[in-house]
Amino acid sequence: MNHELSSMNYKKLLLAFCFLLSAFCSKAQQINRFNPDTLRTIVIDSPVNIRSHRLRAQDFIDAVMQDTSFYLAFRNMKAYAFIAENRVFTYNKKNKIEGKIYRKILHSNVAGDHKLQYLAKADSGNVLKKNGKYQLYTVEMFDYIFMNAYNSDFVAGPPATGEAKTKNEGYKAKLKTLIFTPGRKVSGIPFISSKTEIFGPDLRQFYRYEFARGKYLDTIPVYRFKVIRKPSSSVDDVMIQEMTTIFDERTFQILGRYIDMKYSNMFFDFDVQMNIELNKFDGELLPTKITYQGNWDIPFHKEERASFLIVHKDYKKE
Repeated sequence: MNHELSSMNYKKLLLAFCFLLSAFCSKAQQINRFNPDTLRTIVIDSPVNIRSHRLRAQDFIDAVMQDTSFYLAFRNMKAYAFIAENRVFTYNKKNKIEGKIYRKILHSNVAGDHKLQYLAKADSGNVLKKNGKYQLYTVEMFDYIFMNAYNSDFVAGPPATGEAKTKNEGYKAKLKTLIFTPGRKVSGIPFISSKTEIFGPDLRQFYRYEFARGKYLDTIPVYRFKVIRKPSSSVDDVMIQEMTTIFDERTFQILGRYIDMKYSNMFFDFDVQMNIELNKFDGELLPTKITYQGNWDIPFHKEERASFLIVHKDYKKE
């Protein structure tokens, strides 16, 4: 009897070991997608009663709506040399890695002449078309929104000409507005324009606001203003599921933004999370990190699944 029990236990242990081994091997074949989350760089001290700080929810809303420094931080890069270290992963429908793009680049902007010096460059897997261009429309769109369009880290050469160029650039310009000036109505995107005005009278009912204090990069005192969809509402009621904005407590400047967008209709199907972080160099706000993960399925383009990690460092005034 004891022999039978020990034999059964041995078999159970062996099966458990095989299961764990197979699970480990399956995980080893892929990596977790970058999880864009402002909270990773912030230590939250506690929720905060903003009234005790002589603030109202409307103060935060007005700051989000009126801010221009967040977008200007990307324009300010033109006055600096810096190193960009960029990683892009593409995925198949089972979320296994399909392709990898890696760039380490020295950017220089002497006399307004933007130059790139590749310090490291590596592609692997399925990332290029037969004509040598990248398969991902997401890469092109990402370049347009955050970098110097068609003179950036991933896309080289002149832009396409004709009507397609106008339509594409118009669409990407609307996405840029959504990311840098959220809360405004963005006209011209079918069935989405009415869902971007998250502080407006029609959508405000679907959101709750949360406030907290903390430390950004261990030293900067900040407020965190989170606009998040109410659990009582449906995912389909809104497009922006969450938007978190980080404010420097001393100046009320925006230092970071996290945005979670999901929507599906006959024209679009996307699920995107993005985090953008800034820091000061010589008193000027500049981008330091962008993380992105998302699935896009839009007309006339293959479904795309990708994640990005963009890190900027070693800024030097030119």
